[in-house]
Amino acid sequence: MKEIPQEVKENLSKLREQIDKIDEEIVRLLNKRAKLAKEVGHIKKQYRLPIYVPSREREIFERLIKLNEKYKEFPTDYIKPVFREIISACRSTEENLKVAYLGPKATFTHQASIQYFGQAVEHIPVATIKDVFEEIVKGKVDFGVVPVENTIEGVVNYTLDMFMDFDLKITGEIILEISLHLMGINPNLSEIERVYSHRHAFAECRDWLHKNLPNAQLIEVESTAKAAEMAKDDYESVAIASEAAADIYGLHIIERKIDKHLHNFTRFIVIGKDIPKPTGNDKTSFIFSVKNEVGALYKTLEPLYKRGINMTKIESRPSKKGAWDYIFFTDIEGHIENKNIKEALKELENISPYFKILGSYPKAQ
Repeated sequence: MKEIPQEVKENLSKLREQIDKIDEEIVRLLNKRAKLAKEVGHIKKQYRLPIYVPSREREIFERLIKLNEKYKEFPTDYIKPVFREIISACRSTEENLKVAYLGPKATFTHQASIQYFGQAVEHIPVATIKDVFEEIVKGKVDFGVVPVENTIEGVVNYTLDMFMDFDLKITGEIILEISLHLMGINPNLSEIERVYSHRHAFAECRDWLHKNLPNAQLIEVESTAKAAEMAKDDYESVAIASEAAADIYGLHIIERKIDKHLHNFTRFIVIGKDIPKPTGNDKTSFIFSVKNEVGALYKTLEPLYKRGINMTKIESRPSKKGAWDYIFFTDIEGHIENKNIKEALKELENISPYFKILGSYPKAQ
């Protein structure tokens, strides 16, 4: 190693002292922010206001990202994740939010829940998508996170069907890139003898494994999360799992993105009991049926066309109430409180035999 001159050592020491002082100031300000958040929490409880307000969070993120552009030292892409955790921690001083998600822990749904709400909420894994809905209805949790569609596999029909049985609202959405990583406690691939993962993950990563670990034993387990859990105590093994699994089980990501699909994204929805206020960049979801007549779908959707409302998605599902009877799940741009959206949906409701608003919520960024 190259010898460091004494003057460089002294300069390095001074720089580190300055960093220490800044860190101390950050901690002081974090505590000051937490104290103010606690006072906000008292007011919210007194007037029964919601603890979690998506529009307020988006406003904070957008303002801070714009502010950071003046300085250009701290990476702008990290402003949101850093402040998400700060906000999450401060919000926990107001009240401990509980969020149910389709488990087990360390899955992509868990990762989506963390990405949306931050670490400082109680993330509760449940066994089925129906359980997520039921936990909210029973009042055991405040929100839920479930997958709704994937760019490779298509829609999660079971999630859509749940909205026929439960009177809950979509309050947010998360778009998560589905990336499978190789992880373990031993970074030396030449010493790896076993690879743990789910069979679907093995199928996605077969090409990489054949090229880089051709002699390793592939061991199928019930989930990628379980694979990570097994690899954490086995020096001669690795797991294929999500980034959340690496964080939770303390594993080193040896190789990132070893799956074959380059553009694999899943859309998750956040569900709750109330529709959040507009943010200015929102989406509205609803379901409707049509009359059994020629041009029925066109006529039902005409109110959107007349007002120039952009429909971003429409998906049909059997209503289960009669043969060849279908329900259409639809997403449009805009919030239900917007005048043209409200008028269009009112007209659509009058045309349709069955109509239900599923939610108005901030678009995923």
